[in-house]
Amino acid sequence: MVASHFDTKDFEVSSREFHTIGGTYHGKPIMCLSHGIGSDNIDIVINELDALANIDLNTRTTKDKFRQLNIIRIGTSGALQSDLAVGTPVIATKSLGFDGVLNYYAGRNEACDLEFERAFCDYVKWNPLWAKPYVSDSDASLVEKIGGNDMVHGVTISAVGFYGPQGRELRLPLAEPELNSRISAFRHDGWRITNYEMESAALQGMAKLMGHRAMTVCCIIANRMSKAATPNYKTAVEDLVETVLDRI
Repeated sequence: MVASHFDTKDFEVSSREFHTIGGTYHGKPIMCLSHGIGSDNIDIVINELDALANIDLNTRTTKDKFRQLNIIRIGTSGALQSDLAVGTPVIATKSLGFDGVLNYYAGRNEACDLEFERAFCDYVKWNPLWAKPYVSDSDASLVEKIGGNDMVHGVTISAVGFYGPQGRELRLPLAEPELNSRISAFRHDGWRITNYEMESAALQGMAKLMGHRAMTVCCIIANRMSKAATPNYKTAVEDLVETVLDRI
């Protein structure tokens, strides 16, 4: 769907859930990539994109000239504030990673908002059995370029799973059934948690550590507080894709 808007399609490669199409849009070189679900996939995607750009794969050495990538994730999300209507685009200006992926890399603290992390963990009474959350920012220059008055600038949670880790309960009871209520009520330095998804924190944090620019913008397709949802979200997502492409 994304590549259908391209002027030209120069290559197409598919392996497992990773489907890549490269070409041009309004004369600019561009590539779209499906990364699958979860921060574990982001760990693969960002490392291998960086390797393609900055490692000589024949000698297995770092190239002399660094190539900086601009990476924009477009996704779907569930709102955690009742005033965020279905169809609203939300930029992950800050992203709160529940997955722990960034904790395995050196320099993690320098790339994260440690004060926000401490305030959040204290407020929600973070369970010590879970991975330590980290807070990664989107690239400000990309946000300025892609964002507009039609997009909300928020704090997005990257959950480590779809059901229990996002407060969904089927047959298995939740360890912390009131967590989402505490998350929605949390405030810090003018920020509030706006939405759930599963990839933005690792994307933005790893990109920053590597010297790349990254951001995430998601279309709200359901509101977890008001219980509103739309089964026809694909139209709204395609509208968001067209908006982002036009602003790149």
